[in-house]
Amino acid sequence: MRWQQGRELLDGMIARGELERVPASREHADLLMAQARRHLSSTQLIGQTDPAGAYQLLYDAARKALAAVLENQGLRATSRGGHIAVREAVSAQLDPPLGGILRPFDRLRRRRNQAEYPSAGGPGFAADEVDRDLPKVREIVAAVDKVLDQMSPY
Repeated sequence: MRWQQGRELLDGMIARGELERVPASREHADLLMAQARRHLSSTQLIGQTDPAGAYQLLYDAARKALAAVLENQGLRATSRGGHIAVREAVSAQLDPPLGGILRPFDRLRRRRNQAEYPSAGGPGFAADEVDRDLPKVREIVAAVDKVLDQMSPY
């Protein structure tokens, strides 16, 4: 049975070159999930001493978990679609019911960009910010763990 929710949006993303078809790979999805879990562990280790680096790992954990959904289905974001395509494609398929869990991803992405491309007067990162968002990313990773077996190749 093919996953139907969000199909029209994903078809459009493929047509626009934001997503591409690749061989569906649960093995690759599991690799991304293992990396996401390691990023979460590393975030905890360095959160107090390197909050900007920890936040980048935190965001990457969320992104890799969402990318695992797509890899499992045989889809991948292109450079044209980037991280936004990952969010849009997964949200289209899983919101509802997982919208509340997925919603923080875009804010995490924007905040992580401030670490990657800091401005002279921009806000710095603090350990409490990492601590605040760590549970949200844990929720994203846990939710993806639960849905991977339910989603068929695209």
